[in-house]
Amino acid sequence: MNKFIFNFSSKEVKKIKNPKNILGGKGANLSEMGRMGFPVPPGFTISTNVCDLFYKNKKKLNSKIINQIKSELKVIEKEVKKKFGDLKNPLLLSVRSGARVSMPGMMDTILNLGLNDETVIALSNKTSNGRFAKDSYRRFIQMYGNVVLGVESHHFEELIENYKLTKGVLLDTELDEGDWDGLISDFKKVVKEKTQKDFPQNVYDQLLGAISAVFLSWESNRAKIYRKLNQIPSEWGTAVNVQSMVFGNMGNDCATGVVFTRNPSDGSNDIYGEYLINAQGEDVVAGTRTPQYITKKARKDANVKDPSMEESMPKVYKQLEKILIKLETHYKDMQDVEFTVENNKLWILQTRSGKRTSKSAVKIAVDMVKEKLISKKQAILRIDPSSLDTLLHPTLDEKSEINVIANGLPASPGAASGKVVFTSEEAERLNDMMQDTILVRVETSPEDIQGMHAAKGILTARGGMTSHAAVVARGMGRPCVSGSSEIDINYESKIFKTSELEVKEGDIITIDGSTGRIILGKVPTVKPEISGDFSKLMSWADDTRKLKVRTNSETPIDTKTARDFGAEGIGLCRTEHMFFDEERILSVREMILSKSKEDRAKALAKLLPHQKKDFVEIFKIMGGLPVTVRLLDPPLHEFLPHSDKEIQEVANVVGVDLKEVKSRISELYEQNPMLGHRGCRLGISYPEIYEMQCRAIFEALVELKKNKVKSAFPEIMIPLVSTEVEIKIMKELVNKIAKTVQEENKVKIDFMVGTMIELPRAAIKAKDIAKHAEFFSFGTNDLTQTTFGISRDDSGKFLNDYIDNKIFDIDPFVSIDEGVEDLIEIAVLRGKKQNKKIKLGICGEHGGDPKSITFCSRVGLNYVSCSPYRVPIARLAAAQAEINKNK
Repeated sequence: MNKFIFNFSSKEVKKIKNPKNILGGKGANLSEMGRMGFPVPPGFTISTNVCDLFYKNKKKLNSKIINQIKSELKVIEKEVKKKFGDLKNPLLLSVRSGARVSMPGMMDTILNLGLNDETVIALSNKTSNGRFAKDSYRRFIQMYGNVVLGVESHHFEELIENYKLTKGVLLDTELDEGDWDGLISDFKKVVKEKTQKDFPQNVYDQLLGAISAVFLSWESNRAKIYRKLNQIPSEWGTAVNVQSMVFGNMGNDCATGVVFTRNPSDGSNDIYGEYLINAQGEDVVAGTRTPQYITKKARKDANVKDPSMEESMPKVYKQLEKILIKLETHYKDMQDVEFTVENNKLWILQTRSGKRTSKSAVKIAVDMVKEKLISKKQAILRIDPSSLDTLLHPTLDEKSEINVIANGLPASPGAASGKVVFTSEEAERLNDMMQDTILVRVETSPEDIQGMHAAKGILTARGGMTSHAAVVARGMGRPCVSGSSEIDINYESKIFKTSELEVKEGDIITIDGSTGRIILGKVPTVKPEISGDFSKLMSWADDTRKLKVRTNSETPIDTKTARDFGAEGIGLCRTEHMFFDEERILSVREMILSKSKEDRAKALAKLLPHQKKDFVEIFKIMGGLPVTVRLLDPPLHEFLPHSDKEIQEVANVVGVDLKEVKSRISELYEQNPMLGHRGCRLGISYPEIYEMQCRAIFEALVELKKNKVKSAFPEIMIPLVSTEVEIKIMKELVNKIAKTVQEENKVKIDFMVGTMIELPRAAIKAKDIAKHAEFFSFGTNDLTQTTFGISRDDSGKFLNDYIDNKIFDIDPFVSIDEGVEDLIEIAVLRGKKQNKKIKLGICGEHGGDPKSITFCSRVGLNYVSCSPYRVPIARLAAAQAEINKNK
């Protein structure tokens, strides 16, 4: 398309297939409202394609674009009967950004453009309102000076505040024309002092500078961070909207405001918003004046006296109300509308789908189905699955005093306060005394599992969003802030330092796992309310999706939580997590340090009843549903003691001296345990470990059967298989124990044997492995690690650099990478070719990521499995994937 600039009333826009991609959200909506006959100030949109050209042209506008801009200006001049830069009747412009999706406050806006030392006099004469003209000019210098020329806002604000103090007034509106004259002069001096240049008087220079500034703001730090958090591609770029100015600051028959067609906080079907008389848009947003309510009802509910717009401007309010109803009906969504009233005439400056809380999003979607405004499928598509997290976890009461001392990664949602502890033992000790704690670690390991469970929240200095701490915290529903490089932890002194203060063990902090904030002191939290609307929406999602949703869980509490959230089975039960209990860890260590098979058997015999008891409870809770049990996966050294006290304790139990235990620990040490003696490799070396675990599983099934309790269906998963022979040997081991237990108890046991595909070789040789596996479960955490050769626990140090350099669009541990997708697709095709009935699932952290779930649906998996608190997210994302697949 050769056309780069589109007038709001242009009919050519109708021919564009996806107008938001070209015009941005704001431009597309302004164009649509213009064609619908709404009172939109005339203007034009410079398309997102120009943003791309701008950056390719060394951040400059080329002459072709400049000529098109000047040509479009003439169209506006003709329509409004004003001229840009005219000394009798000057046209003033607003220049605003407009990305495909709303990025509130992330990019720049310039108002009152076209004012200079001469046109301000013309505006004053034309309107017979010198105060208004000078007020508009000082606003323009302030805004342009900050946005385009890079002069920090506080330099201008300080001058205004000092001026008001000198005059003894409180509000900007109490300053007169002469005051603004003085400030205009002072503002220009600030610009000269800070930039070594005079404030530009040529109106075309002003316009091109403003357009360039909006394009440049696409790559501003705040915009980049917002895009990263919201997974918005950087190549989209922004459009720029140039619009003729209308004025809300010309007097008391003028106003400006922002209004939502429904309440964005609770979703109620009430007009919600604020306005200010004799003001411009930034006054409402910036909070320099206290806005007034739009409706009489809202004013009365808030018990304030200042009149609402409904009362002070009844005719204009009625007109606005009608437009709001039409906009919501047309866009079939709650709208966020900016408006200006100039001399009692209403102008609509923009409309967009309004940002809302998760709770209100669900209510609005369900209400709109009841109102027959949208279908159930549209309601399902309307909710961002990731936003459901905030519905399921406590959140901070933002009205409270919040003293942020550091930030990290928002690794597991929710908020929690407690005493700082640096060891799992201390977290457990204080938990036993009914005291809340936050476990603070450089990084966590499986050994910390008890402390993580005992603590109310977890904070780590290292690790990413999919580190051990993050994964386990999400599974437990614990808030977690990970990878906070802003804190320096000293275990010996039992303190952590930020750049400004020192926090000691026992001090109270609050962590916000939804934003990554670390806060000093206790902050009240707001409990989640899972409403009837939420249940209704989820039932619609369940009726729509074909992909089953299981959970990753190994404790009765987590299993019950997941079942309550709608899990249809367990896709990953990590048996090693059961070993870290205080009662069991000594037996585990005794087993590892045993020299002979007989000694190992004695230690394993102590563990057997514990494992069996766990399985009985889990199988009972998941009665009638499948449970995938992964046999022991981590390397043995993870279970070994570290402190001299613990080593001595193990030496006493095993009956050997301290030196011998230390020697054995040294022998088991591995340079790269992730690729070491773990998974099925342990089963090959120490088959008795897997035999004990299988016996625990089968005896648990027998006990439930004898007691006539409905049991789960076990799927026994062999981890880290890479060859056909490994799975063959391990399957024979499982079948041998099953046969023995069945013969001992004269009971038939139903089960499956399969494997976790977590190594590239396993994916490639899936056809051979499928000869012996009845199911494949893709362990995408390790499959991503082994495909890239990247450790997920250490990659947080450099992954941001990779995203900034556009090597990755998104952290591959958050959303499945396309290379990993290829490996999964190969394994699916080859596995199905060998075994048409093979069951296929995914149990890595990606199982709760909406983008990854879309892939899983497309590639033909039977289920996804994720941490308990992500089950509703996966249910909704699976429904959306099914709807989008059939579009």
